[in-house]
Amino acid sequence: MLLIRNFIGSVGNRVFIIVAGGALIGGITTHMLSAYAHYNSQLKSRENKIAERVDMIVSPIVDASPSAYEDEQKLSKYWGIESTQVDDTGNASNDYPSLATAIKNKLGDNRTVIVSKQIGCLPVKKPHSLDSLFRDDKCQAVFVRLQNGKYQKIKFRTDAHNLNWQLIYYRSPYFGLFLFLLAGLAYIVARITVRPIQNLARAAGELGHDIDHAPLAETGPIEVRQAAMAFNAMQARIKRQIQHRTHMLAAITHDLQTPLTRLRLRLEKISDVELHRKFAQDLAMMQTMVREGLDLARSMDSTEAMQKLDIDSLLDSICADATDARQDVTLAGRTGASIKAQPNTLRRCINNVLDNAVKYGHHARVHAMREGNDIVIKIRDGGQGIPADQLETVFDAFSRLETSRSRETGGTGLGLTIARNIAENHDGTLQLMNHPDGGLEAILRLPALR
Repeated sequence: MLLIRNFIGSVGNRVFIIVAGGALIGGITTHMLSAYAHYNSQLKSRENKIAERVDMIVSPIVDASPSAYEDEQKLSKYWGIESTQVDDTGNASNDYPSLATAIKNKLGDNRTVIVSKQIGCLPVKKPHSLDSLFRDDKCQAVFVRLQNGKYQKIKFRTDAHNLNWQLIYYRSPYFGLFLFLLAGLAYIVARITVRPIQNLARAAGELGHDIDHAPLAETGPIEVRQAAMAFNAMQARIKRQIQHRTHMLAAITHDLQTPLTRLRLRLEKISDVELHRKFAQDLAMMQTMVREGLDLARSMDSTEAMQKLDIDSLLDSICADATDARQDVTLAGRTGASIKAQPNTLRRCINNVLDNAVKYGHHARVHAMREGNDIVIKIRDGGQGIPADQLETVFDAFSRLETSRSRETGGTGLGLTIARNIAENHDGTLQLMNHPDGGLEAILRLPALR
């Protein structure tokens, strides 16, 4: 059921079903109408042939000599036709009025002609005779009133009820070819219809990773061109807004440097040691907030070029730097994989998670592995973990579980936000979970190069 739902969920498959289904219904209808028309044509032709055969039997009877009549009887039997004279029709009903009319038109309107259903026919001896296509016991009997008052009974096998099915049977290979060509045409139409949507979806996905991606080609039908123009205009507006935001943050950061520098110089004139310490911490906090705010903006719009990167070498370098800084960090496992990434940006992502683990969990245990087409980096700390309902909240900007914002712990609540933005820009994910054996574990999952 899920497979069917997924199949129908595709726009291309829906177009294919609609086009193929509509054409199939039209083809079947046309085929049946053609078969019906051909059936009527065959039936008319058959009735005319029977009328001619009856005329050939009845017309010479009046003037025929006994020997000629005998020859006629033998010839009729050879063709699988039983011809005899009877005194009456035996209350036979006129079951085939159209055939009776055709015979009367041939013999003359003054004739009394009745065509009824009969059972039990003579075997057909001539292999390609009119009555040899279908062999059963269903017969037709033609009663023609003669001038002597008797009736000439002409009995022969009927196959009119099978003609239509014969036509369908013989045309079935051609109809199968028609269905095959129809499916091919429907597939082509579906692909042509869905291609602009796929291009738009692909461009939207690439836009999330690279705001400077080349705009869509404004070609094709009017509706496709309009959608491409609207998408390109949207991309241009987003690009301008991001640039304005980044420039604004950069300007704020630059402009704040001057008053912060003056405050630091004036801070040296404060003789009160405790007051001096508090002012110094506040200035450091302000500088950190300004720097990380700018890092957050850059993490959402990094202009660093993508390049092939050995993930094991990057982890070795990051963990070595942390160890040199006297942090309790260990690395285990290797992926043997490379990734297409922005090296400095991805380093910032891993460093933010690592620093967060060391700051709040006292140590970090890094484990790298390969799972299918993904690179998985797990960073576990030695802390107490966090409440399950706040595992996602900590990724919000300026969100900190340490609500007191104590000067001992520091932090602005932007580190994990920046890390997740960078992971998503690399088609990856960053999640937190409480480890069963204690501590908080961050899981960074990135796509490996194939």
